[in-house]
Amino acid sequence: MNNPDFSCLPLAKEMLHNLKELGFNAMTPVQAESLPHILKNCDVIAQAKTGSGKTAAFGIGLLNKLDVKKFRVQSLILCPTRELADQVTKELRRLARTTHNVKILTLCGGAAFGPQYGSLLHGAHIVVGTPGRVLQHLDKKYLSLADLDTLVLDEADRMLDMGFIDEIKRVIGHAPPKRQTLLFSATYPARIMALSSAIQKNALNIQTIAAEQANKITEYFYDVGHHDKLAMLIKAIAHHQPQNILVFCNTKVQVDDLAADLSAAGISALAIHGDLEQYERTDVLVRFANKSCSVLIGTDVAARGLDIKELEMVVNFDLPQDEVTYTHRIGRTGRAGKEGLAVTLFTTRQAPAMAGYRNETRRFAAIDSLNEVADFTLVPPNRTIVLEGGKKDKLRPGDILGALTGDAGIAGKYVGKIDIYARQSYVAIEHSLVAKAYAYLKKGKIKGRTFPVWVFGQPLAINADQK
Repeated sequence: MNNPDFSCLPLAKEMLHNLKELGFNAMTPVQAESLPHILKNCDVIAQAKTGSGKTAAFGIGLLNKLDVKKFRVQSLILCPTRELADQVTKELRRLARTTHNVKILTLCGGAAFGPQYGSLLHGAHIVVGTPGRVLQHLDKKYLSLADLDTLVLDEADRMLDMGFIDEIKRVIGHAPPKRQTLLFSATYPARIMALSSAIQKNALNIQTIAAEQANKITEYFYDVGHHDKLAMLIKAIAHHQPQNILVFCNTKVQVDDLAADLSAAGISALAIHGDLEQYERTDVLVRFANKSCSVLIGTDVAARGLDIKELEMVVNFDLPQDEVTYTHRIGRTGRAGKEGLAVTLFTTRQAPAMAGYRNETRRFAAIDSLNEVADFTLVPPNRTIVLEGGKKDKLRPGDILGALTGDAGIAGKYVGKIDIYARQSYVAIEHSLVAKAYAYLKKGKIKGRTFPVWVFGQPLAINADQK
């Protein structure tokens, strides 16, 4: 397209105004190539990497034809992980701000089944979920796809890698044959093309990888020899001095062990993997995103779909299984024009396997070449306060910020990210003022009410004048 502006598309004035308010000034390559066809109700298979704007591409398309007066599920988006489903849901809600009374529901495993059933009883226009949990609701007839207009498979290659093909086919069996099907994938293996042929009709093939701006990432590969790998990880972190780090391990046990070892060494670290309950995953991700934790450690599956802005460094503590996995891992850093770091640690025994990773831009060195930093620790700037009240209590970020900067007397610059969920709110506070903020929130009122409150981490030392 010659003009990559959203105004050249047949969109409602309200949608165009909202896109401008959200900072969507020009279309990304995947949006420019796919949206005209999506708006014409064509099937599309698109290859686009994470962060390319694909959620807005299909989101604008399905919202454009949504009939809010028809209180039935009209769009279904299947995602490989809970985190990606949550990320997609948030983006869709932003895009739907000017569309009155749109109900978007997330159906993922790891969350209680009953409340999801209760929400389905009240109806929904758009459902976002993981294949297994969506299929459970379909099999129990709690969810109907009889009125489905649009089916989206987001990160379809990862869903196939995770073994979701049977669940996906069963979900599609509940959908009407006459529908629009949109398939987004970072790679185009033969299985993806076969899936497209089976579930799409005359799909337009769009590939925008070459047109997308590459992440600015400096890649380091350190030979740790026979040294203790944990100590060498700490040495690499101390040398590069990043403020936040995503570390990849290959198993859940390794993830837990490394998180415990780093924490014991004075480096704030949390683990994320599939064995955590949904509320535990939320706690971990919120704390990492609001700078109350410095290091997040996860497996490839757990980290897929994480929306972490301004991530400074990615570390391969365990080697990825292949180059594609490596690319997915390090692609978490260096986004939105920022520069990022990627560090891979390998032992003497693994050195032969590194030959395939060598090229003219990647930097290989011995770990002994890095600077020694004595007694290194990494403490995050914030701590997180949790209020037992949320959207169900009509709380908004402005209500909490107003209470803290008003009656509590805390300057706004010391209040970090505020996340509001259904029944809980998370508030990031600069370390030195967390006791003061906690003391006020424990006894003070927000919107005329006092909410139970607690703080993640070590107990607070509250001075007499803060009680």
